[in-house]
Amino acid sequence: MPPTRLSTASLPSLPESVGRPAYDRSALQVGIVHFGVGGFHRSHQAMFLDRLMNAGQALDWAICGVGVLPGDARMRDVMRAQDCLYTLELKHPDGERELRVIGSIAQYLFAPDDPEAVVERMCDPAVRIVSLTVTEGGYNMDDLTGEFVADRPDVAADASGRSAPTTVFGLVVEALVRRRDRGIAPFTIMSCDNIQGNGEIARRAFSGYARLRSPELGAWVEREVAFPNSMVDRITPVTSDADRAEVAERTGLFDGWPVVAEPFVQWALEDRFPLGRPPFETVGVQVVDDVEPYELMKLRLLNATHQGMCYFGYLGGYRYAHEASADPAIAAFLLEYMDEEATPTLRPVPGVDLRVYKHTLLERYRNPEVRDTLARLCAESSDRIPKWLLPVVREQLARGGRVTNSAAIVASWARYAEGVDESGEPIEVVDRLRDELVPLARAQREDPIAFLRNRTLFGDLVDDPRFTEPYLATLASLHERGALATVRSLAHLG
Repeated sequence: MPPTRLSTASLPSLPESVGRPAYDRSALQVGIVHFGVGGFHRSHQAMFLDRLMNAGQALDWAICGVGVLPGDARMRDVMRAQDCLYTLELKHPDGERELRVIGSIAQYLFAPDDPEAVVERMCDPAVRIVSLTVTEGGYNMDDLTGEFVADRPDVAADASGRSAPTTVFGLVVEALVRRRDRGIAPFTIMSCDNIQGNGEIARRAFSGYARLRSPELGAWVEREVAFPNSMVDRITPVTSDADRAEVAERTGLFDGWPVVAEPFVQWALEDRFPLGRPPFETVGVQVVDDVEPYELMKLRLLNATHQGMCYFGYLGGYRYAHEASADPAIAAFLLEYMDEEATPTLRPVPGVDLRVYKHTLLERYRNPEVRDTLARLCAESSDRIPKWLLPVVREQLARGGRVTNSAAIVASWARYAEGVDESGEPIEVVDRLRDELVPLARAQREDPIAFLRNRTLFGDLVDDPRFTEPYLATLASLHERGALATVRSLAHLG
């Protein structure tokens, strides 16, 4: 007989070792609408709110999750079947497991089912925050111009007003318009995505969309809506069938979509919430006046070193982050990038010892229990490299600094994007620009600079020999000697 499904009714059957909501979920009031209910949101923001609720606080800040994309229908079905409950399993390096059922999501709406219900949920005066984890590419911004891309068909259709909105921009801005018309103050829009200045990016995106409806509306959104910046951090790999089986074994209940994560978690959040916010600082969130030092540290050290290990590691035969980061050459290469190239571009980070932080990153990567796949880290590189790594390159070039390892990371991406590994086996390149990038990468055997000629991604870096020379040297070595020999040379180990 299959195990009973996780639900409100089955909570009492959980083992004592498994945490569960200590609050009355029927008394929760939605105060936050969140777009993009994936693994990261559920291991991070929703978890912090659950902590608050278990302490008897923030019961009027429950989450209504919203899915916009067709693939979100699966989350709708799981949330509906489980009363919006799910299991968070933390995997410690020593093999210890820490499980808790999270109850801070009170409702889930799938926008294609009923866009009007989503808009009206945001119009509720009790909703004071709309938050986002829509991925780095979800803001529809041109990487070079920094402007909102107006000619995307679904965006243009929403802005025309001829039918119900289908995009996050159309849904959110329609709710803001209705609140304004009804005399309800605008909610705060809180981005929780891995983008430098994520609040400012969100401001440009939503005000840019609003301008498509009317210049006056765009100016009002930019002026009246708060967009705090934030820095978020927790390694949250894709949930596997083995994870589902393990959670079922440990809890005695079937969870259709549990979340697994590392124990480490960090959130730095700018304190700009005109309508108020949960008391996040009481559960470990760093509520600060200026997030930029924290976000630069995280994006340029953690996120960029993920890219530094994933392509070299995958091409070298590794498949998991803990395997690649345990390679002494890859670890030395990453540490040299952090010390010599990324750190000079950082500002002082209050309360953080950068030397300790950098070594802690390598320890986190080596956690064999998390089993974070390199394929996940290699995905959507065209959204990640321009935002996480290329700013380091440009700042270093501007100050006459070193870019050897940064250029090597880009070259390893270019080699990976050829879509064939060193054994001749196909690589599934997952990227929104795949059809554009793979042909360029495959052309570089005859034209080594071909990949860099994509100026939408790389701008004028193709014209600067201080970048192209180490890039070409690494690419040639990758083709002639392979990834592991190349990274050993880069790490000065042979």
